[in-house]
Amino acid sequence: MMQVMHHRAQGVKATHRLENKIYILKIKITGGAGFVGSHLVDKLMLEGHEVIVVDNFFTGRKSNVEHWIGHENFELIHHDIVNPIFIEVDEIYHLASPASPPHYMHNPVKTIKTNTLGTINILGLARRLKAKVLIASTSEVYGDPDIHPQPETYWGHVNPIGPRACYDEGKRVSETLTYAYAKQENMHVRVARIFNTYGPRMHMNDGRVVSNFILQALKDEVITVRLFKFSRPLHSVLILFFYLIDSIAIEHFSIVIHIIGCIEII
Repeated sequence: MMQVMHHRAQGVKATHRLENKIYILKIKITGGAGFVGSHLVDKLMLEGHEVIVVDNFFTGRKSNVEHWIGHENFELIHHDIVNPIFIEVDEIYHLASPASPPHYMHNPVKTIKTNTLGTINILGLARRLKAKVLIASTSEVYGDPDIHPQPETYWGHVNPIGPRACYDEGKRVSETLTYAYAKQENMHVRVARIFNTYGPRMHMNDGRVVSNFILQALKDEVITVRLFKFSRPLHSVLILFFYLIDSIAIEHFSIVIHIIGCIEII
């Protein structure tokens, strides 16, 4: 059984312990300078691992990881994952992709390439290295769902040519590629469907509900609440938000999972 040891004291490294042997993993994070990725970097660095961040800085920011620059266990590479990259690592977290509507709609073809060609490159590298890989997916794979909340068994209600299709379908293909590689090449893969997430380092112009509320409040503007037609009374509808720091604490899963939190409208 793998046990994660947490140490925060200066000069003490946390490691993974397996069969009484100490392992410091070398981990690659694509999109590691982004909102979600940078917090994952913090967690893994504090556990004592070696972390390589690969980011093209389309939505990621160097300032999100600058506090690790110069650390012996940290490396930052400016690279677009649409193009192959060859690095020796033990684990890969593939988080590279614009995730908010204004960002992924800005260049829809690029968004599709990142989630298809980029995922192929990551899975090919993981296959060659026999490395574990986690693919960050999204609740958008369900499209415009008619079931709330969505279980993992729900296949979705999608529009392959709609305004969000570049992201929705890109992530659906990314999941399909991941499990095709897993079955064909006997690889260790994980898929995490991240729902509405907010927290530190989030872009002010992210375009999603929580950041919009905060931005409008800071500007002393009227807060916009959009009401939709629900199939059940509003008081019973669950609006799903998740604070980022809590989601990073989830570990060691072997199937598609949801990373969500629930706030009930009363």
